[in-house]
Amino acid sequence: MNEALTIQEATFSPKIKTYILLSVGFFLLITIIGIPFLLIWLLGFGQYVSKRYYENLKCKLTTRHLIFSKGAFFMVEKTIPLENIQDLTFLQNPILNLLELRVLKIETAGSSNPHGSDMKLIGIVQAEQFKQQVLEQRELLVRKPADEISVKKDESLEVLLEIRDLLKEIRSTKKKN
Repeated sequence: MNEALTIQEATFSPKIKTYILLSVGFFLLITIIGIPFLLIWLLGFGQYVSKRYYENLKCKLTTRHLIFSKGAFFMVEKTIPLENIQDLTFLQNPILNLLELRVLKIETAGSSNPHGSDMKLIGIVQAEQFKQQVLEQRELLVRKPADEISVKKDESLEVLLEIRDLLKEIRSTKKKN
């Protein structure tokens, strides 16, 4: 029962490869030291890195967690419990707009990185629907314990009422004797 079931796996747009190629190329261009590496980046190495990064992108929404993995050479996998998610935000910039991509930024309670986010998902296909699915599942998970407490309160109230009635019955029999 405690095992988390997969609800949805996100798919990513292949335009992410172009975004990575252009973004890194832009930063190489604006740094004096990076200019000699720009040609190497644009003529092959950047395409290779972008392709590997895209192939390794995975994001899965389960009944309890959001699991994300990425990386070109060094893989990173993050698992965020849904009940810890505080905010889901879309980010855009001119390059993202040009490529029709969006960044879904996820922030959690107790984040160890106060100036950033816990996770950034770039280029999810149907990002708005994925965001809604995460929010709905989070709401179900957060609401479930509250519903269980409510049921337990109702059961406790019934038991207390039975005890009260029994005590009244005992008092009435004592008065008769």
